[in-house]
Amino acid sequence: MTALNGRLPPFQILPEAMVSPATTPTLPTSLKTELDNLRKLNTQDIQSSWQWHDQDIGTDDDLQHSGQTDWERAPLNERQHVAWDKGLQIRWLKQTIVIPTDFYGYPLTRLTLRLALTWWAEDAQIYVDGTLVQSGDLFECFTRICLSDRVQPGDTFQVAIRLVSPNHDDGALVRSQLIYELPTTAPTPEPSFIADEMAVLATLEPDTRESIQNAIQSLDWNSLSSEQATNSTKTDALNLWQDLSTPTAALAQPTPASIHPFQQSLSQLRRDLKPFSPKVKARKIQCIGHAHLDMAWLWPIADTWAAAERTFKSILSLQKDFPELTYTHSSPALFEWLENNRPSLFKQIQTKVAEGSWSIDAGLWIEPEFNIISGEAIARQILYGQRYCQDKFGKISKVAWLPDSFGFCWQLPQILTQGGIETFATLKLSWNDTTEFPHQLFWWQSPDGSRILSLMLPPIGTDIDPIKMANHTKQWETNTGIPDSLWLPGLGDHGGGPTRDMLEKSQRWEKSPFFPELSFTTTQSYIHNLDPSTPRPLASKDDNPPLNPGSRRKELPTHNNDLYLELHRGCYTTHADQKQNNRYCEDLLYQAEVFATVAQIVTGQPYPQEDVDIAWKKLLFNQFHDILPGTSIPEVFTDANRDWEKVKEIGNRVLEESLGAIAQQVELLTPPYQNAKPVIVFNSLSWPQTAVITLTIPETTETSSHCWQVCDSRRTKLPFQTNSPKQGKQTLSVLVRDLPAVGYQVLWIHPASQPVHPPHIENYTLENNLLKASIDPNTGHITSLIEKSTQRETFSQPGNQLQAFEDKGQYWDAWNIAPDYTNHPLPSPTLQAIEWLETGPVQQKLRVTYRINQSTIRQTYQLDKDSPYLQVENRIDWQETHVLLKANFPLSLESDTATYEIPFGAISRTTKPKTATEKAQWEVPALRWADLTRPDKRFGTSILTKGKHGFDAGPSHIRLTLLKSPTWPDSHSDKGIHHFSYAIYPHAGTWQSAKTVHHARALNIQPIAHWKAVSTNVTEATLPAEQKSFLHIQNENLILSTLKPSADNPQEFILRYYEAHGQSATLQICNQLNLSNTSTTNILETDISSKHTKEVKPWQIKTHRFNLKTKK
Repeated sequence: MTALNGRLPPFQILPEAMVSPATTPTLPTSLKTELDNLRKLNTQDIQSSWQWHDQDIGTDDDLQHSGQTDWERAPLNERQHVAWDKGLQIRWLKQTIVIPTDFYGYPLTRLTLRLALTWWAEDAQIYVDGTLVQSGDLFECFTRICLSDRVQPGDTFQVAIRLVSPNHDDGALVRSQLIYELPTTAPTPEPSFIADEMAVLATLEPDTRESIQNAIQSLDWNSLSSEQATNSTKTDALNLWQDLSTPTAALAQPTPASIHPFQQSLSQLRRDLKPFSPKVKARKIQCIGHAHLDMAWLWPIADTWAAAERTFKSILSLQKDFPELTYTHSSPALFEWLENNRPSLFKQIQTKVAEGSWSIDAGLWIEPEFNIISGEAIARQILYGQRYCQDKFGKISKVAWLPDSFGFCWQLPQILTQGGIETFATLKLSWNDTTEFPHQLFWWQSPDGSRILSLMLPPIGTDIDPIKMANHTKQWETNTGIPDSLWLPGLGDHGGGPTRDMLEKSQRWEKSPFFPELSFTTTQSYIHNLDPSTPRPLASKDDNPPLNPGSRRKELPTHNNDLYLELHRGCYTTHADQKQNNRYCEDLLYQAEVFATVAQIVTGQPYPQEDVDIAWKKLLFNQFHDILPGTSIPEVFTDANRDWEKVKEIGNRVLEESLGAIAQQVELLTPPYQNAKPVIVFNSLSWPQTAVITLTIPETTETSSHCWQVCDSRRTKLPFQTNSPKQGKQTLSVLVRDLPAVGYQVLWIHPASQPVHPPHIENYTLENNLLKASIDPNTGHITSLIEKSTQRETFSQPGNQLQAFEDKGQYWDAWNIAPDYTNHPLPSPTLQAIEWLETGPVQQKLRVTYRINQSTIRQTYQLDKDSPYLQVENRIDWQETHVLLKANFPLSLESDTATYEIPFGAISRTTKPKTATEKAQWEVPALRWADLTRPDKRFGTSILTKGKHGFDAGPSHIRLTLLKSPTWPDSHSDKGIHHFSYAIYPHAGTWQSAKTVHHARALNIQPIAHWKAVSTNVTEATLPAEQKSFLHIQNENLILSTLKPSADNPQEFILRYYEAHGQSATLQICNQLNLSNTSTTNILETDISSKHTKEVKPWQIKTHRFNLKTKK
């Protein structure tokens, strides 16, 4: 999703471009006036001449015969737009264009006439003399139509436009202008072209402005008026202009524009200013054709495929007539669809890539959301994207082309460089709502020290607009000291790419002496020339030496932090179902891969690579930056939900089959008790885990009436309790201690002689050996939460306060949170009920029910035996509109910083912001946890989450954003039933020593119970009957990210982990899979070291290749 050609929609009271106005060069008012006067000699604003009506016209014939007698004059608003109401409202605009002899004395005969239009409409259809000549939409929203290549006075053109307003926003005809142009063969171009040349010159070389004004004053203005042409005294240009306020009457024998005296004076103006040309021509503007194509947004995914086909065919066709045209595109996912569904078109693109006129600047499978997906998911985005590029186009991409994602996590430079990517490119930070991002070209550094060359792209979805190109060039040059800039012509968002008119304008401006050298290039060629280690002095001319980029280049700054977007802060929360699905599916595929790999090694079961690839690609696609953030139309989420279900189906099937294969090898011959039934509990995490698991008793005739006990293979009884039946099924909660890392433990469920009755609890206190939580029966809040090892009170005021705020007034409704939401609190939810659900020795559950407006909130406090954190399970029937819901945790500590989990790491942010940049970060993302710890590191509190990502924090509080309720682009976004949970974890020491990372991961990835029949075949059992760990990373700060077969060789295995605490380590791994570490690889699984390197730097991501040891 990008703004309209780099701009916000026309009806919002916001800057036209999301760039600080201070950085845009401004011309003096007097010079701008003189340049506008020049333009008026051959251009005409026709905005005020339209007539309109709101009744649709059915056919072209109806249009031809519809008169204008029943049409009203279309009014203009304060912005000079023809505007009308939102809601898919139709407006027809119509006017008759009659060609005059001249404009203000400048002759128009035999000039080329173009109609320039810009609109903001869901659909646009343009008719000339009753014939449909062009269509467009919100993103193909500007054009120049050639009405005639040789006009004659008195020629007429009937122009009609059918526009449909967006459903979410008022519609508008933003601009309508007639432009008369001389042939490109004319020695001197028309006045408006020269006015633009002078604007470019004045922008790039401000010292020339006085000379430009003097030259304009010296033009033969008198020749434009027959009366004043007889006056021997040259009249001041500005005074004369007042007399040339209307077109002159037709002359009997008009002088052609090409030989008119005024045109000759324009030629002299160019000659007089020609000495300034070398300074301008020392610069370069290098173009790459581009069409930003969102995979889904305000259209369903199926429309994207059609837009891609249309765009790519257009590019290929244009390259036949404009061989200089180059083009770039991202997203291998799109090309895979093309390969499978449009093979002929795909082969043509492969040929163009091989020739060098196309580049696939992909790097990642899709352009994803980066703040709320896991580090492993980013790694797979790169792995799948790069492998596709290598397989289909012969090389990997060296560029991460990410113009539109909504901010970028701090570890991205390390992840990208490990994926063979050398350059990161975006433009999204130009959208910041508070501060201007200070760098255009810089080194971006990750916390481990990895860095990547990074650049801010020019606007996308743009025309060949010389003045905007000059402004961008000047800004780039001022910021970087480099006179070579980049421009990306082409319609965008919904495809389109460069147009014939753009390319014709490019060829024309390429010849101008007052415009930088203009050419097409490739992304890699342009970036190569930016390499700070490669000075590129340009050849100088004796009379006027040009700029020397080697001498003016500035030393590149280093940005050592995340790239936080100061805008779309609601994307961490909107469409909560997408966030929940993403977190569940990421964790499911982690478990499925780990145990499918173990099953392959231990049992010989083939690894289901094809199924896993399908699941990963669907998951990666749904991480697109307008799907996962929740900022698309409802149809997009219908498609996404279908794919989430497919990922779940594959993931659960692969996991179940893998666990079944492993369980089949576990020796279970003699039950410890008569009628005991075995259940194997699997742990996929890389450390031993203690957890309460819930077992659903199989429904069998012989067991339906029994009470139960639980023991391990040594007949040791385990703490358990019988829970209230769920959907008619009997369940047990069992405490399992020290579940082996990436392994299993066998439990036995057997009949008990007497049922165990849970104790009756009078008050509303949940307590175990580590925590004591007291709940207020009048509010449902936590009045006290004691961490027993320190006897510290967690809260300074009641905790888990549900707070509601009005959240409206934002154009980007689903994307943004209202910056002033705290000034608009709403009444808090009111308590409706409080009741105990479970009071057993293993698990306590207390339910509180609230009501807010039309919504019901049901929260269940859950405290498990031996658990250091208090869970809060939520079932919310949310029916609000423009309401933001948060859970507040006022803490009995004060800290200057808060720490948040990011992909493959953590980031600290101040809780006492001082700078504008710090103050802009009032809502921030986290993956699974956020933490405040005292400066003396003696005590802290972490909030652990499952699928909730938005936080704000102060010195003594953390708030978790639970729900948001926008109405655009999905009018029912987040309305309905929500299930999610989070946990409050007070701890001694720091978040590192308290293992916050481990607890948050364990909250999300819980043990799996697999029921197994007792084996009667001794020979098939190869695994012990009690428990086993297949793989254990013994370093507390190293977290397993994946264990899977190599993408190149299924008999080799890839193990990836990351350092999570900011502390160096020496890898200690207990490996019971008969694996031998042979090399260290990058994310692409390419060997980077043949040594068995065990040393790990703080925050480092490491990947190893393993082989099976040869059995002796």
